[in-house]
Amino acid sequence: MLGCAVADELYARFPQLPEGKLTQLRARLVREESLVEVAKRLGLQPELRTGTVKDSVLADCFEAVVGAIFVDGGYAAARNAVVHAFGPLLDSLDPSNVEKDPKTRLQELLHAHGKPVPQYQVVATHGAPHERSFEVECIVDESRTRGVGTSRQRAEQEAARAMLARLER
Repeated sequence: MLGCAVADELYARFPQLPEGKLTQLRARLVREESLVEVAKRLGLQPELRTGTVKDSVLADCFEAVVGAIFVDGGYAAARNAVVHAFGPLLDSLDPSNVEKDPKTRLQELLHAHGKPVPQYQVVATHGAPHERSFEVECIVDESRTRGVGTSRQRAEQEAARAMLARLER
């Protein structure tokens, strides 16, 4: 629901953009960091009755609120709530400056040089199940880099970022 409402608003704001750019803008908005920023701005964090609130939990709570609005009021109400909540982020978007994520950039760089896609392997997990962090290795030819994150995807992005830095030297 959240991704659909954001995509709908992006298309309304930037109908001239190709689908790929709209997808990149949506991905920039519908990710944990943005959801956490919105949730904090809306004051959701103090409402949670837990000890320390992880960003992933705060992002999930915001998505749950949007889902509740959808169930209670339908798509139009949920879309309006999302557009209102994301207002400052939507207003600050620059569609001419859409940066791809590190994994995509790395894959495109390798493809341009006729190399195979990078391989990612989880090499370690740390912490209790509710506070897990992942350590992932990115492998390109004989080169290896590592990244750490609170999800496997984040760790892969960090490992790809490190590989890009190594390859672009």
